[in-house]
Amino acid sequence: MPENPDSDDLFAVPGARRGAPREGFPAGEMFAQTAYELVHDELLLDGVSRTNLATFCTTALDDQARRLMAESLDKNIIEKDEYPRTAELEKRCVRMIADLWHAPDPAGTRGVSTTGSSEAALLGGLAAKFRWRHRGGTGTPNFVCGPAQVCWTKFARYFDVEIRRLPPRGDHLTPRPADLVAACDANTIMVVPTFGQTHTGLFEDVAGVSRELDRLEERTGLDIPLHVDAASGGFLAPFCAPYLVWDFRLPRVKSINASGHKSGLAPLGAGWAIWRDAADLPADLVFDVDHLGGSAATVNLTFSRPGGQVIAQYYEFIRLGHAGYSRVQSEIYRVARHLAKRLDEFRVFEMIHDGDPGKGGTAVSWRLRPGRPYTLYDLSDRLRTRGWSLAAAPLPAERGTETVMRAVVRHGFTVDMADLLLDDVAGCLAQLDRHAMGLGRDEAGTFRHDDRPAVP
Repeated sequence: MPENPDSDDLFAVPGARRGAPREGFPAGEMFAQTAYELVHDELLLDGVSRTNLATFCTTALDDQARRLMAESLDKNIIEKDEYPRTAELEKRCVRMIADLWHAPDPAGTRGVSTTGSSEAALLGGLAAKFRWRHRGGTGTPNFVCGPAQVCWTKFARYFDVEIRRLPPRGDHLTPRPADLVAACDANTIMVVPTFGQTHTGLFEDVAGVSRELDRLEERTGLDIPLHVDAASGGFLAPFCAPYLVWDFRLPRVKSINASGHKSGLAPLGAGWAIWRDAADLPADLVFDVDHLGGSAATVNLTFSRPGGQVIAQYYEFIRLGHAGYSRVQSEIYRVARHLAKRLDEFRVFEMIHDGDPGKGGTAVSWRLRPGRPYTLYDLSDRLRTRGWSLAAAPLPAERGTETVMRAVVRHGFTVDMADLLLDDVAGCLAQLDRHAMGLGRDEAGTFRHDDRPAVP
């Protein structure tokens, strides 16, 4: 029978009779609904974002935020003359965040929205490098950090800065402040504490590093600033651990980066870089661009990008306010502590971070106790078959082959979902105990063959 392009059955039209284009640019057209269905069906094989506990990023948005995003799909945030209200909302967000992080003059400081905390981190690093040059710095600049996120390795490589990454020592999983400061010299442009480690969720001791730098300046005259990488902790501690002093209350903190699309509850694509004072952002990093009839000051590494994420971030700020963020984030911590407590009761894991808001973010983390016939990689593989994605990864190489697993508890992850996960963890552990997997991964993450019998 001839093909009927007018068929009302989507799966009987000509375009559905062949696979999706894979190689080269397609020559012909297809109906929009057919193209949609092809793409939609391919994406069915992606993981489910709500059960992806490896990501720190927002996976739950209310209908109003989704509507604002949809209404802003065609707004380019760089075109400030054409979309002046979007530009105004960005300025309001900067002032609100500066106030939240105790900047001396929130109305007068400088800040910018970015595509995420990584871009914001790069901008903070560039500002520190330029300030060092303006002070007369020569030679190869360096910065000091602990087991930082990969964006800092990119910063070092892209912008010709030496990275001095110090591993934690002994039983410590965060670097000791004195060790970080001991690595500093006249060419150190900044020290970067991580306020919410990627592997463990733990907060590094920003105030302790600041005190050690004060002592260094007293001894040597070296005045070395801090940039705080608060990608995950910047929108948690102000609401759930306000007693922690990590932000602009410390005069040595000159800039902070954070992800609005992590604990800031904004959709993906929202990051923030904030400087303590306007003078901490060197003028040569700011470009005045004549674009579409007006002049726009830009600091970003990128240019055109959508404005919806900033609009949705402002919506969340005014919808929740300080009281609402405190309530929502406290509930996330409550679920994290519930999950950690139940995991500890298995007697198989050694908890690293149990969801205490004074010690870290909402990423619960743990080790596997010795004597099991499987690894955390095996457990991760088994959980994936049940729809869960939990990160198992080695700690930085300096710690040998030590491996941790992490579950990031986020807005929208309920006690009931935690109990479902715990049920599946119990089932997977029982299965692994009964059938020690012949193929798995060793503690370094490489595949190995293990014929050891199961440990009862």
